[in-house]
Amino acid sequence: MKNAMKTTEKIVELEKQITDLKALVNFYEEQFKLSQRHRFGKSSEQSPEQLYFENVFNEAEDQADEKLPELTYEQITYKRKKRVGKKEEDLSCLPVERIDYELPEAQRLCPEHGTPMREIGIKVRDEIGIVPAKVVHIEHVTHVYACSDCGKESDTTPILKSEAPKPLISGSVASPSIVAYLAVQKYMNGMPLYRMEKGFDYEGITLSRQTMANWLIYCTQNYLHGFYLLLIKYLLKESLLHGDETTLQVLHEPNRTAQNKSYEWLYRTSKYSTHQIIIYQYKETRKQEHPQKFLSEFKGYLHCDGYQCYHNLPPDIIIVGCWAHVHRYWEELYETISESKHSGSNAERGLLYINLLFWFEDDFQDMEPEERYKKRLELSKPVSDEFFEWVSSLNALPKSLLGKAVHYSLSQRGYLENVYLDGRLEISNNRAERSIKPFVQGRKQWLFSNTPNGAESSSILYSIIETAKENKLNPFNYIKYLLETIPNINSSGFEELLPWSNSLPDNCRVPQKSVEAKPIKRKYSKDKGPLAHALAKLRKYFQEKQGAIDS
Repeated sequence: MKNAMKTTEKIVELEKQITDLKALVNFYEEQFKLSQRHRFGKSSEQSPEQLYFENVFNEAEDQADEKLPELTYEQITYKRKKRVGKKEEDLSCLPVERIDYELPEAQRLCPEHGTPMREIGIKVRDEIGIVPAKVVHIEHVTHVYACSDCGKESDTTPILKSEAPKPLISGSVASPSIVAYLAVQKYMNGMPLYRMEKGFDYEGITLSRQTMANWLIYCTQNYLHGFYLLLIKYLLKESLLHGDETTLQVLHEPNRTAQNKSYEWLYRTSKYSTHQIIIYQYKETRKQEHPQKFLSEFKGYLHCDGYQCYHNLPPDIIIVGCWAHVHRYWEELYETISESKHSGSNAERGLLYINLLFWFEDDFQDMEPEERYKKRLELSKPVSDEFFEWVSSLNALPKSLLGKAVHYSLSQRGYLENVYLDGRLEISNNRAERSIKPFVQGRKQWLFSNTPNGAESSSILYSIIETAKENKLNPFNYIKYLLETIPNINSSGFEELLPWSNSLPDNCRVPQKSVEAKPIKRKYSKDKGPLAHALAKLRKYFQEKQGAIDS
């Protein structure tokens, strides 16, 4: 009897071990597949084709629920580029250099009669030409004048001297144009200083990377830093902002090793801001004290990811979560499941809910904020409520990918649902991630900053360049204009230099191509037809795959 009981206990213990080992194997399989996906998988976050709602909902009419109301259509107008031909459009903003090929008069004689021939037309062939950058020696010559008669009648002679602009750096050959060139090449085109040093060698110029770095740091600290602070002042006046951060390596920081990670923080304006501004800020750490200090005067909505430091900001700042980050957790889970198990899986269902929210947002993009606010409450909010109710019912191991997706979704719920408070808010923080991307791409080229001064200068130049691009300015011409103007004015004149100022010279602006208004049709209705239609399709889909779902 005792042997039988011991055998039974042993079997139970072994079965438990088998269950635990299976769970461990599944966990390691998930991690392996996830690492393989990060190394070799697609970088795009676009969902698999079968998860697009255009395919899920646009089924044949005989499979649609006839009791559901039909979609109604409303005509709206948007602006698009006027298609006048790809070549004509590309060449329309370029200056024209015309080369005429004419026959000498002696060759314009008729071969039959020998009489002069008249011109009856021309044939034009278009090309795009390039004038390579040219390095020149600029001499600033100041002329001095004296009166020749005064010396005869008195011991003093009046002296007049012509005015010349102040040198950018006293005792240096640096000019506004070369510093602007260095800034744009490094921070917009991602070219490290050592490559530019070799490029100047081919022009017969000896210009070391240390000298170029010193020029950039000097100009940002002495001329552009005050202008940078003015941009921050305007940024903090806005009521909607986006925030993000990424890593940065700085080799020589006080009391830190070269291997310690530093951080580049980003703050930018929203789609509805009057003035588009992007600010980069270098800090040694990722501590919450940095956004707390930077945003101390800000009141409004802040779009950000799920990083905890953003959740401890003052109560005047309302955090708006990012649905795209939630989507990533469910997409990673989906990608680690074998294709044969995709259909009807929890990962697929989670993606379908989230994709439905983005599907509605695409439909709302041309609406005014007030109308978008109402439509979100009517159409999107019930979908997110149903998503969170479903997620709450899942039982998943905390360390599994499903458990992580469930935990992240539920922990961020309060911040994710804040998007329904204002029609100007966005469902994701992709706007900030797109703005931090130029820094990330540049970092792959120049790799690190040598000193904190260099990192701070990089932040200032990135801020000015990306802000210029957002305001349709030519970064090179704009920075050149700033460096030509700021040394000769005081800070009270900075207002006239802001990217949206009407006093900027025309060469600072990027020529705009023509657009035309064209009516389009978008699907949305004043009734609940789209929501009922979408949710009915969603429920029907899962009923077929994994059983009835409570509607």
